[in-house]
Amino acid sequence: MTRLIAALPAMMALAGCSLAPTYVRPTPPVPSSWPVGDAYLRQSEAALPAVTYRDIFRDARLQAIIDQALANNRDLRIAVGNIESARAQYRIQRADLLPQVNATAGYSFRDGGNGTTNAVGTGTGGTGTGGTGTGGTGTGTGGSGTGGTTVVNTSGGRSTFQAQLGVTAFEIDLFGRVRSLTGAALSRYFAQEAAARATRLTLIGDVASAWLTYGADRSLLTVAEETVQAAQASVRLTDARRRGGVSPRTDLRQAEQVLATAQADAAEQRTALAQDVNALQLLVGAPVDPALLPKGIEEAAQHIGELPAGIDSGVLLRRPDVVQAEYSLRAANAEIGAARAELFPRISLTGLVGFASTALRTLFSGGAFSYSVAPNASYPIFRAGAGRAGVDYSVAQRDVALATYQRTIQTAFQEVSDALARRGTITDQLAANRRFYDAARDTLNLTNARYRGGIDTFLSSLDAQRQLYSAQRTLVSTQLVRATNLVTLYRTLGGDSLLDASGDAPIEVTRSAP
Repeated sequence: MTRLIAALPAMMALAGCSLAPTYVRPTPPVPSSWPVGDAYLRQSEAALPAVTYRDIFRDARLQAIIDQALANNRDLRIAVGNIESARAQYRIQRADLLPQVNATAGYSFRDGGNGTTNAVGTGTGGTGTGGTGTGGTGTGTGGSGTGGTTVVNTSGGRSTFQAQLGVTAFEIDLFGRVRSLTGAALSRYFAQEAAARATRLTLIGDVASAWLTYGADRSLLTVAEETVQAAQASVRLTDARRRGGVSPRTDLRQAEQVLATAQADAAEQRTALAQDVNALQLLVGAPVDPALLPKGIEEAAQHIGELPAGIDSGVLLRRPDVVQAEYSLRAANAEIGAARAELFPRISLTGLVGFASTALRTLFSGGAFSYSVAPNASYPIFRAGAGRAGVDYSVAQRDVALATYQRTIQTAFQEVSDALARRGTITDQLAANRRFYDAARDTLNLTNARYRGGIDTFLSSLDAQRQLYSAQRTLVSTQLVRATNLVTLYRTLGGDSLLDASGDAPIEVTRSAP
């Protein structure tokens, strides 16, 4: 037993080898710089500074809604549950690296009847004469067995006490099969953690976008209601002129068309506002205080900040979905080692140390001690190619994970490039829409004056009113596009996913085990 215990560290030391391929991070299949040209912002290449969503979304009302969503959102709770599940799976797999030790203790009593000789053990018992009693007179012969001794109990029963400590089928991981599976489980745990951070990042972006959308719909409702009021005044004026014989009936009907259009748009915007609140409540996971909602897109958009300039494409490697894809690739790479190890012999060890006695007072005496060791080796001789197919399958899964990782980086690069292209032109577009709105408003004032003076027809006034209404709606839509573009940049660049839970330090790709 002493020799066995001394040999265990040496056997466990042999389990340090692994048949898994050495992992090397693939080169990102994207340029190191963002696209350049007329549609893009000019930026110098630099590292992304650490930011939080509070640095970008500066409105206290929006921050309160985001905090509420982070506390109550069900998708985020599902992601946290998946993290806990992956952590538990890793701990289960890691347990296979160490022996499982079981301790047992027991007591048994066997009633053989008065005058019956109970033979237990090895060897042949002699012939004896039993005592006289209700059981009669009997003779008994000891049978063959293992362990213990022959005991004659004239009272008709036999007691046995035992205590054992054993290791059951502990695999000596000579070829790294268990270690590879443990590494794969650890990588999948880290991948699940990255997936949760991706869910959190998406949730913050969705809440901000929904909040801005509500502000835009409030502005559009205001525009529609103001147009309704102006159109009602126009209908009243045109009807009075018709009754006075100044204007034809067609002018009245045209004015009524503008009024009906604005009334329909107002009804549609009231529906959109209700649906915006429903969407926010779903994201938040609880009712949203109306006081936290914006009054319009103008005030909402001015509190959305920009990410600092100077960001290279290397930041994509730290986006949560990219980190998740890389850890999935690491797991698939480790599983190749486990599949290769299946082609080699599997060696396991079973050991048992125990005490057995017919009396509790002598249970731990020297004569009651026993031990056994049972090493076992198994080797698959013929599996019809299943072992090699398992290796091929794991290699194919690694190739799939590699392609998925590269595609994830390419998709991230496209998303950031699209957002930068939109950011590079939206300012000019917004300025042009403001000029168009100012011109349309001035045109309406001039045509109304000319119509009242009898210089222009009512059709000119209606056209000017339609142009102003369209310009107002376009301006609101462009303001929403600019604000949501800033949200998109925050999300596609990874946002504050580069920070750990305390918000103080970046999360590196290499993590410690749970």
